[in-house]
Order: sequence, then C-alpha cells, then structure tokens
Amino acid sequence: MKNAPTKTPKIAYLLVIAGLIAFVFAFIIMAEKVWILEDPTRIPPCSIDAIFSCKSVMESPQANAFGFPNPFLGIAGFSIITTIGFAMLAGARFKRWFWIATQLGLTFALGFIYWLFYAAVFEINALCLYCMAVWAMTIPLFLYTLRYNLREGHFSSSGKSIQLKFAPLILILMYAIIVVPIFIKF
Repeated sequence: MKNAPTKTPKIAYLLVIAGLIAFVFAFIIMAEKVWILEDPTRIPPCSIDAIFSCKSVMESPQANAFGFPNPFLGIAGFSIITTIGFAMLAGARFKRWFWIATQLGLTFALGFIYWLFYAAVFEINALCLYCMAVWAMTIPLFLYTLRYNLREGHFSSSGKSIQLKFAPLILILMYAIIVVPIFIKF
C-alpha cells in the first residue's frame, strides 16, 4: 500500500521565498562592498541621497561587526534557511533539536538586524535599501518560524495561543519598531 503524501507546511514556502530574497540582497551587498574596495569612488545604485546612502552604511564600522563584512553572515545564514525550505518541499522532516537550533539562529538574526537598524538610524544617520530588504525578510522568517515551532510543540510556552492568534499583528508591530523611528528621524 502506498503512503499518502504528507502536506507540506506553509513555513517551507516562506523559508524558500524570504530566504532566497534575503540571500540575494546579502550577496548584492557583499558584491557592492568588494566593488567599493576595488574602486573607492564607486557609488552603489542604492545610494540615492544623503538619507539612502548605502555606501555610508557599508563603510561604517558597524558593517564589519565581527571583524569581517556582515553580508557573509547573511549569505551563509540565508543559504541555510533556503535549503531548509527546499528540503521541506522535498518532504524532509526535522527533529525538535534542529528546529530549536534554527530558531536560535533566526533569533540571533533578528537581534542583529534590530541592532543594525539602530546603528543606521541613530549612529550612521543613513539607510541602505539593500540592507532594509534583508531586514524586511528576517522579521517574518523569525516570527513565522517561531509560530511553526510553537504549533509543532518544539517549545513549551504559556504564550503559545496568544502568539499563534496574533502573529499578523505582532508582525506589524515588529515592522513598526523599524518604520516609525525612520519616519520620525528622517
């Protein structure tokens, strides 16, 4: 008797789509950093004016937070996230410890992008559109992976029902943490 196909969790599609978008933008940021090193007079296409000045952000000390260019973290991390999504689309199922490790990685990514947001807005006084695209993908990746982990019982949480029920509102609030200060500041 043939086994009935199992339904692919929606999170797989998010991991693939958002992971791929974030990967592409992290790769573009890294390429731009290399091209600026080769030609210091280069102005990246994402540098529009004094506010949207990718070059200012890319040349800041915060752009090398761990002693190497930040996009290396994005290229590696989003490659992993995208691969997890594709593996799920192919029918892979992962153990609890794997999902906990994935959530820890995304929690680090979320904290890192909020720190980068703070640095860009309040210390560098410029925004990088490519970086903002990565931020925009990281937030739902974190939140909906957490939602999936709670639903699947990978974590014990008394806030499980609240988080599951209000995920769209939480997503809006997480974006507002970035968008509102940008509008106030600039």
